[in-house]
Amino acid sequence: MAQLAIREVARIGILNPEDVEDAHVVHVPKTYPAYFGSYDRFSVIRNYVDGFENLFLVGRNGMHKYNNQDHSMLTAMTAVENIVAGVTSKANIWAVNTETDYREEKKQVS
Repeated sequence: MAQLAIREVARIGILNPEDVEDAHVVHVPKTYPAYFGSYDRFSVIRNYVDGFENLFLVGRNGMHKYNNQDHSMLTAMTAVENIVAGVTSKANIWAVNTETDYREEKKQVS
């Protein structure tokens, strides 16, 4: 998996494979976010990890937040934009997918 990721990221021009010094793959079974137990105190964890300037949690598993694939990718893209711009606040990442309206419409099939 690590070598595949390195090849794919190199293929789109983000890095040179020779520059990669280390990689780590974590296999996590059943990684769908579950909201039970002390989830109502999630803000304690979020505030703690947001204190690390160079740590950007993204996607469903990183944020332990239900996001569809588009929203998950948007959190990653926003994190990259923050890193490039030197922004350490995570507010714009956590703001992804907080709308109360659902924008997609289901069309009736005749």
